[in-house]
Amino acid sequence: MDAHELKESREGNRADEEPAIPPEWLAEFEAAARRPLETRFRYAFIHTHKPVMDEAPFRAFETTAEYRRWCEENLPDWLGYGRI
Repeated sequence: MDAHELKESREGNRADEEPAIPPEWLAEFEAAARRPLETRFRYAFIHTHKPVMDEAPFRAFETTAEYRRWCEENLPDWLGYGRI
C-alpha cells in the first residue's frame, strides 16, 4: 500500500474515527521512502552525548548491585538509569 492508497482508505473513515493523515506528512513519508536504504539508516540514528557514560571506553562491575549503585551516584536522572 503506498501513501495515496493509505490516504484514500483513511478518507472513507467516519468522522468519529481517526482523522486523515496530513498531506505534508504523506509527502515527507514518500520522499523518505524513495531514498536508498543506506541513506535512511544514516538518518535514522541520532547520536546523543551521554554525560559520564561516553567519557570512558568501557566500565566493568563485579555485581549488578555495584553497577546500579554507580549509575545512581554518577549519572544524571534524565538518562533513566535510576531506580523507580
